[in-house]
Amino acid sequence: MDILEIQLLTDNLEETEHFYSNLVGLPTKQKDATSISFMAGQFTLTFLQSTELNPTYHFAFNIPKNQIESATAWVAERFELILGPDNETIANFVSWNAKAVYFYDNNGNILEFIARFDFDNASDRPFSTSSILSVSEIGLVTDVPMAYAKQLVDKENLSYFSKSPESEAFVVLGDDNGLLIVVKNQRNWYPTQQQAQKQYTKIKLAVNGLLKEVTVNDENTAR
Repeated sequence: MDILEIQLLTDNLEETEHFYSNLVGLPTKQKDATSISFMAGQFTLTFLQSTELNPTYHFAFNIPKNQIESATAWVAERFELILGPDNETIANFVSWNAKAVYFYDNNGNILEFIARFDFDNASDRPFSTSSILSVSEIGLVTDVPMAYAKQLVDKENLSYFSKSPESEAFVVLGDDNGLLIVVKNQRNWYPTQQQAQKQYTKIKLAVNGLLKEVTVNDENTAR
């Protein structure tokens, strides 16, 4: 499953443009008075202007599997790292065969660079913005994760992520290319004490060659 685009809300397009364009260095794909889109590899990250104050999300970018240490150094030069429970800078997800580093954007969104070791995508180039391969994870927040995940499996022909067991508060759909992280409202986002919020989110997907759209919490658009 590939995530082609995610659409999120922001209450400050100008600051969001500055963060992703000037600080992260993502190229701008489209911009108008109410939205801005950036390219992350071959994928699209879009923010829509909202009147709702401080909408926050969690999402992740895939990076080359041999660059988690250099990505961590790159982040530390520009932003404040989010440390893990034991003050570690790099999270080790053994069952996922992956490691990740976390930081915040200007909106308070939790961003993640994740290196997945089952991929053959090592790079000889120094880590930079061009090392960002794709948007690989997006958190979807709902009151009943297992029921909503089953709805997506049945309706959109999605699959459960084989490396993650399902629980009442946390269900993962997709594969290492693209994951929908379905969590319970007000569950803390790892590795922080920040609670997940039910916010408008739209995801455009490619699943087995078919294009699909998933939209959650559409009542919160308020744009």
